[in-house]
Amino acid sequence: MNHYGVIMAGGGGTRFWPLSRQKKPKQLLNLSGSDLMVNEAVERMAEVIGKSNIFIVTGELQTADMLVATAGKVFPRNILSEPAARNTATCIGYSAMEILKKYGDGVMVITPADHYIEDVSALTDVLKTAILAAEQQDKLITIGITPTFPSTAFGYIRCGSEETGNIKPVLGFREKPDEAAASEYVASGKYLWNSGMFIWKASLILEKIKEYAPDIYAELEKIGNAMNTPEEQEVLHDVYPNIRKMSIDYAVMEPSASRGDVLVLPCDCGWNDVGAWDTMSVLHEKDENGNVLVGDVTAIDAEGSVLYS
Repeated sequence: MNHYGVIMAGGGGTRFWPLSRQKKPKQLLNLSGSDLMVNEAVERMAEVIGKSNIFIVTGELQTADMLVATAGKVFPRNILSEPAARNTATCIGYSAMEILKKYGDGVMVITPADHYIEDVSALTDVLKTAILAAEQQDKLITIGITPTFPSTAFGYIRCGSEETGNIKPVLGFREKPDEAAASEYVASGKYLWNSGMFIWKASLILEKIKEYAPDIYAELEKIGNAMNTPEEQEVLHDVYPNIRKMSIDYAVMEPSASRGDVLVLPCDCGWNDVGAWDTMSVLHEKDENGNVLVGDVTAIDAEGSVLYS
């Protein structure tokens, strides 16, 4: 069975303003000091997916810069440009339709572009297990991060007690909790952080979108029917901006979990969602005053600050 990697890189990165802007969001920035975030995501994906099958979904405003940034790493034809931001259900559905119509069904590994992974080999091992599981059964699979503290910044996945080869059933999803609930979740040992990484067959996720969000699927089907025709881009630009905004969690994952159709693999890989300036402390060490200093910076009477030059 074919394997495909899809990197979601369409966000505006507004929480990293003014460094991150609409035309150059955080995924096109070098925040770690090693490489652009999107290129780090491509390198991680290349551990499990061949170069020719790695796709990036990004916004129209970022497409030109994305082509330059990923030159030699991702084939230009695999940069999918969204005419408008319509949230993850449409982003994932569009990429699944592109794969199914143009390349044939297969297992998709979907990751955001703005994650920091300390232990790439640990994530790689878990993704390989997930790909094999997705090949063997028609289940939606997600990666859950073993929580290291009661975070109120992440959503949580409630796991069942049964376990087959480190794969657990998902009983439900929880939104970002308050401190008391987060502490309860972590203490119970039954919850994982929701990473936003998914593994499933392209045909299966489209079936689930059709079942649980039929209006979104109907519009994606119009786009799919125009693929490989001269009208493809015209239909994409006419239809895509009018699709209802909805996350894949709300559209598909939550109702699917209630029917026992979602599995999770726990992962301990030093994961973090690089969402805003305060997460820079994950990427860089603090000085003796608790400051994160990036670039040519001199800190005078500064404590607990992020200083970027």
